[in-house]
Amino acid sequence: MPLSFYIARRYLFAPKKHRAVNVISALSACGVALATLALVCTLSVFNGFQEMVAGFFTAFDPELKITVREGKTFCPSDSCLQAVRRLPEVDVWSETLEDNALVKYKDRQTVAVVKGVDGCYEQLASIDSLLFGAGEFILQDSVADYVVPGVELMSSLGCGIGFIQPLEVYVPRQGMRINPANPALGLRKGYLHSSGLIFIVNQQKYDAHYLLTSLDFARRLFGQEGQVSAIELRLVPGADVRSVQRRIAGLIGPRFRVENRYEQQADVFRIMEIEKLISYLFLTFILVVACFNLVGSLSMLILEKRDNVQTLRNLGADERLVRRIFLYEGGLIAVFGALAGIAGGLLLCWAQQQFGFLSLGSSGEFVTDAYPVSIHPADVLLVFVTVVAVSWLSVWWPVRYLSRKLL
Repeated sequence: MPLSFYIARRYLFAPKKHRAVNVISALSACGVALATLALVCTLSVFNGFQEMVAGFFTAFDPELKITVREGKTFCPSDSCLQAVRRLPEVDVWSETLEDNALVKYKDRQTVAVVKGVDGCYEQLASIDSLLFGAGEFILQDSVADYVVPGVELMSSLGCGIGFIQPLEVYVPRQGMRINPANPALGLRKGYLHSSGLIFIVNQQKYDAHYLLTSLDFARRLFGQEGQVSAIELRLVPGADVRSVQRRIAGLIGPRFRVENRYEQQADVFRIMEIEKLISYLFLTFILVVACFNLVGSLSMLILEKRDNVQTLRNLGADERLVRRIFLYEGGLIAVFGALAGIAGGLLLCWAQQQFGFLSLGSSGEFVTDAYPVSIHPADVLLVFVTVVAVSWLSVWWPVRYLSRKLL
């Protein structure tokens, strides 16, 4: 153990001549602990929200999604795509076609995303957990085409779950200009009947804009016979998604794009990561302010230990050893404050996970009544390193200055 660290540890725990020095040191440690606790709790809450949102998307989005880089549609019978289909890691292969369309019900209309899915889609997505109503997930029979709209889209159209009159769906005909005198000539029209079901993902992107129907109807409506806009995959249980994604990317080449669930919702998660980063920087700034209390604590300690420092110099201690003593002193205060703050933060996070005592005050309006919390060891390590680094940097120059002026 270095001599300077040994002396600093003795100074920290030994009784002082003036009780105020102990009080100021304790307050400095408490300031660091509170800032550390805030960092741990805030980052954990952001992690909780991110995982909660990821759970909603997971129920609707596939594990892997193949799309074309240029254009909207492609032929699924391409040889490289069929090679992907034969991979042993691929459990479910589902072809989908989606595009924007004008949806009308009686006197109400809105722009929606019509997503046509094939018969394997029910196996691909956890669709049963999203469906509400009294019908079955049947999108087409020999008589009619059926639809499963999002809950907010149903509300904006005012059609209810079991509507009698079919939805009218309009899209422009490819390569044909709209004639203002008779716009109907430039539009394709389709009818979708109620399946008795709606889906709820608790995300406006889907609930307010998407409706599910059969792939055959979507192909007829958009004039894309034999084409798809995406191939959605579910892998066998236990398959490594990242590894399979890289393998598929090597098979399909640069013409196609393969995305996992997080990449499919990159904008949402990027915004959440930016919010988390801004909160981290803001709380780090508060930590910097709290660390200035260490300067006052070390100033009082330097004044009290003048005689001891003079004795050390008479015994041969140089200026470097003296500065290290007080640097270690500030570092020890910061470390104890950081450990106390991390322990308190983890305890609060555990209590929130178990009891949910911090409520959103939503009265059932939100998908969760309490703040979600998820503790990531990497975040805890980042907080500890940040606290120690900021504390060390905040006392380094003041100790050098004070040791020259006061000793």
